[in-house]
This record gives sequence, structure tokens and C-alpha cells, in this order.
Amino acid sequence: MSEVETMLQMKNWAVIGATNNTEKFGYKIFKAILAAGYNVYPVNPGVTEILGHKCYAALKDLPVKPDVVNVVVPPRVGEQIMKECSELEIKNVWLQPGANTASVVEIAKKSGLNVVDQECILVELRNHK
Repeated sequence: MSEVETMLQMKNWAVIGATNNTEKFGYKIFKAILAAGYNVYPVNPGVTEILGHKCYAALKDLPVKPDVVNVVVPPRVGEQIMKECSELEIKNVWLQPGANTASVVEIAKKSGLNVVDQECILVELRNHK
């Protein structure tokens, strides 16, 4: 089974860079994962609520440890998120296009994380049955 399929089987997700700005991918991705029936937690220190769900300032603030962290932030933030995932023993990261620079992927892999970095969750959710 591919990393994509493995991660899509997991039910607890966090979206780093989730936003209540409906034009942004952070919003569209959070909404799509939610609509697909997953438990999903938005993470963004600048937002309090998205679609009626409490938004958390950081991964460490979540009420549960997510199985997968979907990353929709600039690379300089993504590098730090990879380190946080490693420290919190969150093993699966899905780097959205734009967040998947070589430096972020390298830190993730050096940290022993399972990485999806070439696929968009919006496309994969549509294809996943």
C-alpha cells in the first residue's frame, strides 16, 4: 500500500495552516477532510474557529495526537513543524504543493517521518473510495 493510501486509512488529522479565509487552500483542505468523514483539527495561531471547530495555536495543544498532519504553510514554517512532529512522535506528514520544498522534505525524512510530498489531499480525497 502506498503512503497515500496508508494515510487515507487513518482517521485523526490536523491541518497546519487551516484558515477561515474561504479563498485559501488552508480552508478548502480543512473543509474537504472534514466532509470526507475524518476527525480533523485546524491548527493556526492566528485563528480561533473554522466552520464551528475550535482552531488550535499549535500541535501540542490538540486534545489528541493526530495520525496525520497535513501541512499548508510556507517552507520556513514547515521546517519547524517537521521538528515538532518528530518531538511529539507524530509519524505521518502530508506536505501540500508549495509546502513541499526540498528543505522541508529533507528535515522530515531525517526526522524519521513518513512523508507524502507529491500529491494534493484535495485530489486524493476525490479519488479515494
